[in-house]
Amino acid sequence: MSNYSIGVDLGGTNLRVGGFLPNGECLSSRTLRTRLADGPATVITDLVENVRVVQGECDDKRTLVGIGIGTPGPLELPVGILRNPPNLVGWDGFPLRETVERALGRVVLLENDANLAALAEWLFGAGRHYACDSMCMLTLGTGVGSGFILRGTIWNGMHGMGGEAGHVPVTEDGVPCGCGGHGCLEQYASAKAICRMAQERGVELRTPGDLTAEAVANLAANHEAAAMAVFRQVGKSLGIALAGLINTLNLPLYAIGGGVAKAWDLFAPAMFEEIEQRSYVYRLTRPVAEPDNASSTTTSDNQTHIVPAQCGSGAGLLGAALLPFRVNGIAISGEDFPGNPS
Repeated sequence: MSNYSIGVDLGGTNLRVGGFLPNGECLSSRTLRTRLADGPATVITDLVENVRVVQGECDDKRTLVGIGIGTPGPLELPVGILRNPPNLVGWDGFPLRETVERALGRVVLLENDANLAALAEWLFGAGRHYACDSMCMLTLGTGVGSGFILRGTIWNGMHGMGGEAGHVPVTEDGVPCGCGGHGCLEQYASAKAICRMAQERGVELRTPGDLTAEAVANLAANHEAAAMAVFRQVGKSLGIALAGLINTLNLPLYAIGGGVAKAWDLFAPAMFEEIEQRSYVYRLTRPVAEPDNASSTTTSDNQTHIVPAQCGSGAGLLGAALLPFRVNGIAISGEDFPGNPS
């Protein structure tokens, strides 16, 4: 009988649940909108119901080894209480672990969603490609998350609140942030930020529809000046934040994922320009060129690599499912990663 686990990615926009094998194969998955406006009780009901549906679809001749949940931070661990998460308004002090465990009648594992995306990327994506034991991942989605793998272990900080690089200020007296600060990276490199900056610059869609980060990216790709300026700001802001991380941590690998990362070609030039200017560590350790064969495994060779993440939008969900395997000592194989759930 084979083992499987269930992962939950509780995001500010979508709630995703999936059952996975240790090799990363997705057996069953469900995606729905996170009904934040209806309050935590409704969201938890949706979460629990969909975990049970996925379990029912996966239980045949398989053993459930555990359930892992990823959530936006700040998250106080090990108790599993949310502490004023900017992208889960109204959830401050919510006892997420206790509530879900009580509803499901079993122990669950809880972790910051960006840390879980970093775990998946380390085991199945860029981390495996560069054969490194430490890395940083930035996730550019509804907000900006960051996760750190240090010597093969998720780094949580003192109380599980470490690694909130999305709330590092990148400009003095900048836009107010949901965290209570001003000028945070999240306000200049997230999907929400892209829409706000596009409106501020008077970006208009060529066809009727909602102004989304993807729509702004399409305009920028077609050389619409105001939209291009938005992504230059995204790149500059990322460059400032990454320069600080590189100078501080000197890690071999920094991967950038999340939906906004699809616009890599639009923001990367400004990002690298800023990093070159601000990080002497990067100037000393930058690679001459990235390898041509992206499928081959390459050691970092004391170089600093900054690359797009490889695991796609399902990284956080996959990472949540990998957590129970690691806790239970079940071998995880990323050698034949079959891809993300649709």
